[in-house]
Formats: sequence, C-alpha cells, structure tokens
Amino acid sequence: MTVRLRGRIGLHVLLMAAALAWLAPLLWAVFTAFRPYDDTQKHGYLSWPKSLTFSNFTSAWSQAQFPGYFRNTVLVAVPGVLITLLFAAAVAFVVSRFSFWWNIPLLLLFTAGNLLPQQVIITPLYRLYLDVPGLGSGSGKMYDTLLGLVLIHVAFQSGFSTFVLANYMKTIPHELTEAALVDGAGVARQFFQIILPLCRPPLAALATLLSIWIYNDFFWAIVLISTGSKMPITSALNNLVGNYFTNDNLLAAGALMTALPTLIIYFLLQRQFISGLTLGSGKG
Repeated sequence: MTVRLRGRIGLHVLLMAAALAWLAPLLWAVFTAFRPYDDTQKHGYLSWPKSLTFSNFTSAWSQAQFPGYFRNTVLVAVPGVLITLLFAAAVAFVVSRFSFWWNIPLLLLFTAGNLLPQQVIITPLYRLYLDVPGLGSGSGKMYDTLLGLVLIHVAFQSGFSTFVLANYMKTIPHELTEAALVDGAGVARQFFQIILPLCRPPLAALATLLSIWIYNDFFWAIVLISTGSKMPITSALNNLVGNYFTNDNLLAAGALMTALPTLIIYFLLQRQFISGLTLGSGKG
C-alpha cells in the first residue's frame, strides 16, 4: 500500500467520523421524537423502542402554538432577506462599477459592521428603539414590532452581503454596462436588467444563508420584543418545557419541526448555493 493510498484512506476515515459526529445529535433527536414518553420512561433512552408514534409531533404542534410563531418568523425572515439582498446589491453595484474616491471606504465601512459584536450595542440600540417612532405598535415606538426585527437584521446582514456581491460584480466585464450606456440605458436599467440577472448564483447562496441566519436568530427577539405572541419560532420550544419536568421526546419533536423549514430552504436552493460557494474556484 502506497503512502498516497494510505493518506486517502485516512482522510476518508476522518471525514466519515466527522460526518457521523455531526449527524449523531440529529439522528438521536429523530430517534427520541418518534418514541412514546411512557416507553422511554420505562425502558430508558438507550433501549430499543417497543413502538413508534407521531403523537409527539401533533402534541408539540398544538402545545407550542407553532402556527402563530411560524407566521411571525415568516413576516420577519422574508422581508429581511429581500430587503437585505436588494440594499446590498445596490451598494455593491455602486462600489464595484463606479470610480469614486469614497467607494472603497464605503465597502470597508459595510464590511466592518460585521466585525462589531452585537452585544456591544444592546443598550444604545434598545434606547433608540424606545425613542424612534414605529408602525404596528400600540406605544407608537419601534420597540416591540416585527418591523423593528426586520430592520435590525437588514442592518447586521448587509455588510457581509455587500462584500460578497461587490467582489462578484467586479468580475463582470465593464464592457457590458458601457455598451448599455451607449444604447441609452440608465443606471437603474443597468442594475436591474444587466447586473442583477448575472448575480443569480451569489444571490441564491446569500438568500440561503440569510434565511437560515434570520430564521435561527433569537438574540434580537429577546432584546427588542416584549410581547410573547410576537416572538419568532425559536421561542416556541420554550412552551414545551414544563414547570416540574421536561418531556424530552416532545421537545425533540418540536426541535425537528422547528429545523424543518431551514432544511427545505437548503434543499430547494442547494444547487445555486453550491454554485455560489464555488465561484472563482476555477480558471477563466
């Protein structure tokens, strides 16, 4: 056996071990979610189940009030992703296609925003949300509104999205926009009809990442939302925690239902996501 062959075998063994370690919690959650609680209580979690059931999923769906929380998350995630991509693409278009003395500092400013820890600005941002007028709040403030959550996600996700899109737009030949300019196309037409259609791979990759990040976020909801009925889906699992004991089978079923939308998004955009991640990996 050659040294190279031994190295490849060792690499594959390492990758398989890493895959199993990553999948183990998910497989354990699936195993636990389909077991009745009585069976687990009697035989223990490490025993082979005597029966399987979907009752944990139906109970978790009603007890955790998933429909309302899913609605809140959709109302935050969908506008958040769309506004972030549109805003980041517009800024990336400016800094990558036009030569101004401030375009590079502007890109650095947006990128630096991602380096700022969110916890650092909790207090001033909280005070700002209490003072800024908002829509959909009984108090007339931005605090405790879904719009406030959308805006904070747009603010914190725009930096990374701008950086990715600007670097991709720099690879698009300037001759395309120059020819469009000669034909009488304005800036808006160049952006929407020429540049954006060519940016579908990075936009799809970013849409996947942003959807997962915003969907899984719970930090800003704790800080900026006080009404329980306005909380996102990540808070629904708290309704499955009892005062005296926790049904881990019920909690596992709720966790799987919570994670299911992100898996669906990934599988739907998997092709574009991988294509976006591998941009620039080949020659020419």
